[in-house]
Amino acid sequence: MKWTQWGLAFGLMVALGGCAHRQPATLGDGIGNFEPEIKCASQAAPEQKVELEMVDTLMARDRNYAALAQLQKAVQNNVEYWQRYGQLLALTGDLSTSKRVFNIMREECDSGESYHGLGMVALKQGNLDESLANLEKAVRKLPASAAVRNDYGYALLLARDYTAAQRQLRTSLELQNGTGKVRQNLAVAYLLDGNEQGIKDLQEQYHFTDDELNHARGLAFQIAEIDYE
Repeated sequence: MKWTQWGLAFGLMVALGGCAHRQPATLGDGIGNFEPEIKCASQAAPEQKVELEMVDTLMARDRNYAALAQLQKAVQNNVEYWQRYGQLLALTGDLSTSKRVFNIMREECDSGESYHGLGMVALKQGNLDESLANLEKAVRKLPASAAVRNDYGYALLLARDYTAAQRQLRTSLELQNGTGKVRQNLAVAYLLDGNEQGIKDLQEQYHFTDDELNHARGLAFQIAEIDYE
């Protein structure tokens, strides 16, 4: 599935399916007591993939509440569905249920996606150490995931480990061929570390603009003001 990168946008203010006979969960109907049944090896059927693609389209437009409602129309029993559900619960403010979803995914599947989700939920809850631990595991399991590298790099920025952050974010940038929100994240890492050569590389190799640089300077100031101690 295509996850949005939770990164800076998440930090600066980022599937429920059981047996076929169960009724779909809906907002406000006691979803906090709903216990998912996750099958790690299951794949979405073709008609289910169509539904998930509709959800992805809504998420790409930042229509997260609508995307969650779309998921709740028909509960699926595949991991792709649960990944989206856990993320959308977090993005719409239900962090406790989101964490439970990802914890069950971790227990049942030990997947990189579950650690990624747990890491981002912990970050939004202000638990930086827990976030870093989970995101590090996510990177180990999904080393070529640009989204995971980006989010781990952002968490490292908050931890003031600018050297490690730059490595993760540069890897994410190259995996995405220089596109995406990671451009700003990496620029912020370079600025906070005083890495002028890194900024020059972004400008020369990836056509990083003056407007992007000015925006990154503002973000760097905000990051520097965040206190996770």
